[in-house]
Amino acid sequence: MNRNLIAILRGVTADEIDDIVEILLAEGITKIEVPLNSPDPFKTIEKMLSKYKGQGVFGAGTVLNVEQVTALAELGADLIVSPNCNPKVIAATKAAGMLSYPGVMTPSECFMALEAGADGLKFFPGDLVGPVGLNAMRAILPKQVDCYAVGGANASNFGQWVKAGATGFGIGSALYKIGDTPQIVQQKAKAIVTAFDLAVK
Repeated sequence: MNRNLIAILRGVTADEIDDIVEILLAEGITKIEVPLNSPDPFKTIEKMLSKYKGQGVFGAGTVLNVEQVTALAELGADLIVSPNCNPKVIAATKAAGMLSYPGVMTPSECFMALEAGADGLKFFPGDLVGPVGLNAMRAILPKQVDCYAVGGANASNFGQWVKAGATGFGIGSALYKIGDTPQIVQQKAKAIVTAFDLAVK
């Protein structure tokens, strides 16, 4: 099953990445990003891609400029996620053949991102936008656009978000935080996948 769940592995290291990605893939989470404010992120992403390329969709988060996009394209990344809406970053991502998920909070940013070629919208911080805010924006957005809630979306409220028009979620500490063992990540992943499947039935 192709779930619209993006695992956000903020703080993950190159030593941990293989075990964690293996668990996430086994549990059905196939979109994975390593934020660029993690330790030595390019090394970690390169290791992830060298082992798992083709088994999922892998890339980086917290991507802020075109130079970072270029470096990630050279590694063979599939996915670029940003906390903000930068049309240059979106355009460079698409020109390199990667998926683009920029961060948005307002209708203006939503349409700017879509005009630049974004594949989907990352509503961030999700707890500030809220299901009420997303529901209002969904009335004006193209129906086919994927809307990901990120920050404040978790297993306990997926249902509310889906009713408001969310089609996916970016999940950070509810899946992985610094110090989590692979076993803890597996337990979290099972709970997230179960809740997501229930919410989108």
